[in-house]
Amino acid sequence: MTAPATTTVPPRSSSSEGSLLSKLEIDVRMLGMLAALAVIWIGFDILSGGVFLTPRNLWNLSVQTASIAIMSTGMVLVIVTRNIDLSVGAILGLVGMIIGVAQVQWLPAWLGFEHWLTAPLVVLVAIAIGGAIGLFQGWLIAYLAIPSFIVTLGGLLVWRGAAWWVTAGQTIAPMDNRFKAFGGGVEGALGATATWVIAAIACGLVIVALGLARRRRISFGFPVRPGWADAVIALFACGAVLGAAAIANAYPLPAGTARRWAEANGIVWPEGGLFIPHGVALPVLIAVVVGLFMTFLARRLRFGRYVFAIGGNPEAAELSGINTRWTLMKVFGLMGVLCGISACISTARLNAATNSAGTLDELYVIASAVIGGTSLAGGIGTIAGAMLGALVMQSLQSGMVLLGVDTPLQNIVVGAVLVLAVWVDGLYRRRIK
Repeated sequence: MTAPATTTVPPRSSSSEGSLLSKLEIDVRMLGMLAALAVIWIGFDILSGGVFLTPRNLWNLSVQTASIAIMSTGMVLVIVTRNIDLSVGAILGLVGMIIGVAQVQWLPAWLGFEHWLTAPLVVLVAIAIGGAIGLFQGWLIAYLAIPSFIVTLGGLLVWRGAAWWVTAGQTIAPMDNRFKAFGGGVEGALGATATWVIAAIACGLVIVALGLARRRRISFGFPVRPGWADAVIALFACGAVLGAAAIANAYPLPAGTARRWAEANGIVWPEGGLFIPHGVALPVLIAVVVGLFMTFLARRLRFGRYVFAIGGNPEAAELSGINTRWTLMKVFGLMGVLCGISACISTARLNAATNSAGTLDELYVIASAVIGGTSLAGGIGTIAGAMLGALVMQSLQSGMVLLGVDTPLQNIVVGAVLVLAVWVDGLYRRRIK
């Protein structure tokens, strides 16, 4: 008897079926958000007389978005597990006040003023305190079965009051000079050379990631995109990275700052002055790194799979052996850590610790996650979508500020956009079902 002949089935290509978007495997909702962002930018640029799309405004917009974008990545996982966190702004305010006191009063008594250890120690303190608060709230929710809405609503009041109690309502300033780099500005501008190096590395990583993903699919016999589709995606991604780098380098340092820098480096100041670019801001780079890490955590690690499994069906997830309570507690602990990082950025940007820091941030963070495609029913959400949602929200606010819109009307617009996003999300999910 002869063994039956075996044939190897080659990996299927998606080039022969489906639409162009399905071939490129592009999320239609992400395209819609990009289109909406383009409309917002062009509209505000026209209404502001060409001010909105200037390198200066776009650079400031990126810095303003960093803090909310970082927290929105954690809010995605919280909402995916069918929970909510209303205390993120209050946690940011409390942590900001503590690290402000730490670098103005506590650490100088031990290390002296402007010590090189002050900034890294303050960041570690912020992460530790934020993480501890998040774990505590997660323990109340997961192990005592108190609804997250109630726990975090109480946390909003408790942590906001605790922030006032730390200094009895006093504003603490100024911050350590090295710490101020976390807020952007002149101290946090990385310069033209570093910006182009980072952009080149980012483009290289995009190409390598696409190549590895394609090879992995082929090895498992999964459908793969046509080669031209991967080339288009790589070209678009690299173009976006290089374009962002060019915009960051098109915004020069103020003349006075540039002249002091030239004198400090022994450069003769010419009659026409020097064009010294800001480059990418440190808080923006931190936000991008956090976004990449959170995407890897959600899509590649076991923890992320557990989170989405809990959001999809908590009972099934527990019956399959997932420690749902411990996972949920870690989700809120991670949310607290991200609040600590955002507190560093927000405090450094203001160069002061104030009791009003983080006010209404919970609204913007939740709105960013929902606008980015995170379902309030749980189980669905993307990190990239939430960060893009944060950019949309901050673009709306920045544009309204340029147009001189009053703060109450700004809040009305933000609230209306949030309701509209949830409505559109419901329509989209009913359509795909």
